Amino acid sequence: MIAHLINTDIYGRDILEVYLEYRKQNFNFLEDAKDLFLKNLDNVLIVTCFPIPPMQIVETDGPPGALALYKAIEKLGGKAEILTCEKIRRALNEFKVNFAENPSVEEYSLLISVETPGRAKDGRYYSMSALEIKMPPFDELFLKARELGIPTIGIGDGGNEIGMGNIAELIKKYIRFGEKITSIIEVDELILAAVSNWGAYGLIAQVSLEVKENLLKNWDERRVLEALISAGVIDGVVKKPQLSVDGIPLELHKNLITLLNSIIESRIG
Repeated sequence: MIAHLINTDIYGRDILEVYLEYRKQNFNFLEDAKDLFLKNLDNVLIVTCFPIPPMQIVETDGPPGALALYKAIEKLGGKAEILTCEKIRRALNEFKVNFAENPSVEEYSLLISVETPGRAKDGRYYSMSALEIKMPPFDELFLKARELGIPTIGIGDGGNEIGMGNIAELIKKYIRFGEKITSIIEVDELILAAVSNWGAYGLIAQVSLEVKENLLKNWDERRVLEALISAGVIDGVVKKPQLSVDGIPLELHKNLITLLNSIIESRIG
């Protein structure tokens, strides 16, 4: 149910067709990601940052999901750091976050990417419109983690993010410009969602059912978006600093979180 909910393709961005075929191939992808997550909470690196071309201004999808995961890990007694762009770092400062600086992959028990570009086959990074993104090579950390056997989780919604190498053929099949923009970066577990923040919230909801504690209960979407907008972060679809993510208004995001909370509360009693 949660996997279906977070893949509700409201504005028809074609990710629904990808999801339906991916679910056939990997029906338990959200449960598998939950298991990997819960086994590796000792020291987690969460990566998020998606610059929108041509302005190269970072967007509101990704940072809220990364922050929610960070807070959930804290509640579970684990440790986490966030690696991100400077503008997002400034925006999230008020939330008492530990930020990574020049991280060494060997120090971490798990890497999670939330809406972070992964390189295409030509080594460049692309938006959904096939415009080039100027991006710090955060995906190198995931390549190294895979070499070292350190677990990795990718969360994305378009095909050009870290982790989408797992389903490159589906992206090429269903997503416009897929042949050009598809990321080659693979992860151990890939969470697909209609909005990447929703993928993070869906993972937290799935974990909540397992541990029988609602880790999303006090999540305040408005407060986080207001902090991001104040720092100059933009909605990546409308390309303006407003209370929305991927062109979807704040109220709809809040309603999705309310629904996830209701599912959790009804299941854990």
